[in-house]
Amino acid sequence: MSDKSKDEIYDEFYDLVNMTPSELEDWLDTDKSKGVGQDSGDGEAIGHKSGRKIIKIKNKKKDELTDTNYDHMNKVIGYINRHKAQKPSSDIKESDWRYSLKNWGHDPCKEMDC
Repeated sequence: MSDKSKDEIYDEFYDLVNMTPSELEDWLDTDKSKGVGQDSGDGEAIGHKSGRKIIKIKNKKKDELTDTNYDHMNKVIGYINRHKAQKPSSDIKESDWRYSLKNWGHDPCKEMDC
């Protein structure tokens, strides 16, 4: 696991993952969601798989989370922070950049004007 405590990972994950499980589930069913990201080798994008894991994590109580869940939560934190830093200068509302972030549970339009 990381140098961060589980409490730090939990808090940062819930600060960054701003989509509810139902919002994320609905999003992952869209063609836009399925059309972005790097293929994991089985035809499904890495971020898309991550989104499904995020739904399971967010549907658990804190005391039910496993070390594997915390490892994934930390991976999500890293991805969102790196990807947010690559924000394009063009309109983001209908961008692959936004769609990829949404696959990881973060909708940038919830925190900025889109």
